[in-house]
Amino acid sequence: MAYVAVSGGEEAIAASIALLDFYRSKTEKDVELEVIQEKMSLLVDRVMSEAGLYAKEYAALALKQCEGSVEEAVFLLRAYRSTLKRSYDTYVADTKNMRIVRRISAAFKDIQGGQILGATYDYTHRLMHFDLKNEDAAKLHERMEAMVEGQEPVPMEPCGRVSDELKTEGLIERFPINEEPPYDVTENLLEFPASRSARLQTLTRADAGFISGLAYSALRGFGQVHPTVGELRTGYVELEIPYLQQEGEALWIGEVMLTEVEIFNEAEDKDALKLACGYGAVFGRNENKAIAMAVIDRELDAGGDYPTQDEEFVLMHGDSLEMNGFISHLKLPHYVTFQSKLDAVRKTRRENNHD
Repeated sequence: MAYVAVSGGEEAIAASIALLDFYRSKTEKDVELEVIQEKMSLLVDRVMSEAGLYAKEYAALALKQCEGSVEEAVFLLRAYRSTLKRSYDTYVADTKNMRIVRRISAAFKDIQGGQILGATYDYTHRLMHFDLKNEDAAKLHERMEAMVEGQEPVPMEPCGRVSDELKTEGLIERFPINEEPPYDVTENLLEFPASRSARLQTLTRADAGFISGLAYSALRGFGQVHPTVGELRTGYVELEIPYLQQEGEALWIGEVMLTEVEIFNEAEDKDALKLACGYGAVFGRNENKAIAMAVIDRELDAGGDYPTQDEEFVLMHGDSLEMNGFISHLKLPHYVTFQSKLDAVRKTRRENNHD
């Protein structure tokens, strides 16, 4: 594809960039990073997930910088991530030890540890709350603080997964244990067939809308039959790194919030009918994406002729940065290629008229 340089446009470009500040200057009120981080937390979580960097403050800053554009914020955060030095690799985080804030199962009513509804919009009335226009944020904060003041934290025992018992009974297919280190898609080109670790990394960084749309197409019949959410859990997972390079010694460095989902579906075994499992995990509270990721994970395992079962189609087209970047590039000058198309059309018209 040929491009031509745009000459004499430096002043116009500078003015265009200045106009961005003009659009952000329509009010004297400022949006503090803490406000974005704490009051737009679901949006912040989505940006962190698609950028592949767990940094709430930086995700909030990126959103402020680009007027709330998710794809632009992901671009900014990924660009910043590429400048960071990787000093350590953490030990594998066991989500069985997750400090759970929400946990449900659509497969079983009674599960070990119980169902924990937590914070969700699933049970709210989808009505506009116009009183929020004049909400007193300070009073809301004080009221919530008063609710929890003096309450003893409820000790949470680690909850085994719903799928554990089914695996013990031999009712769920087990993935073969792979002792190889995870394939890092941020430092290596994605190759096909992709390893499972590469697939899951790519899906968790993919655009939430794209993954949800693909999963929806599978549920409508362009893929596997309707799956069941075996377990959805959201909570905090502790991260540890090797301490002084001594085997078995670990240093706690913090925790991250994750949403993890396992979905169950029928899978034909050569000897007996079993259940197959799809898996999804994303940063923060992002349940629909985690569920959709689990659906697509299972679709790719099953294989077939539908787009949702084509590994290259799914993994190559869901990346937020690549997808939006390529669409955005259509705004760049394509003078040479378009003139070539135009010449071909004119030539064909002349030949047809002559005939």
